[in-house]
Amino acid sequence: MGRIKTTFIKRKTKELFKMYGDQFTTDFSANKEVVGKTVIVQCKKLRNIIAGYMTRLKKKEQ
Repeated sequence: MGRIKTTFIKRKTKELFKMYGDQFTTDFSANKEVVGKTVIVQCKKLRNIIAGYMTRLKKKEQ
């Protein structure tokens, strides 16, 4: 079982997906860099959670 994502994480990730969806891939490391460049996050953990959820959404999309 995985961790449950909060509404904040889901909302921000879906906003990023609409705005920068073509820049994200199914690779977590690449998504980490894109999230770091496009969003101002206060900590690395939050950036990683958003990048991980984005990776999951991109895999689901394919």
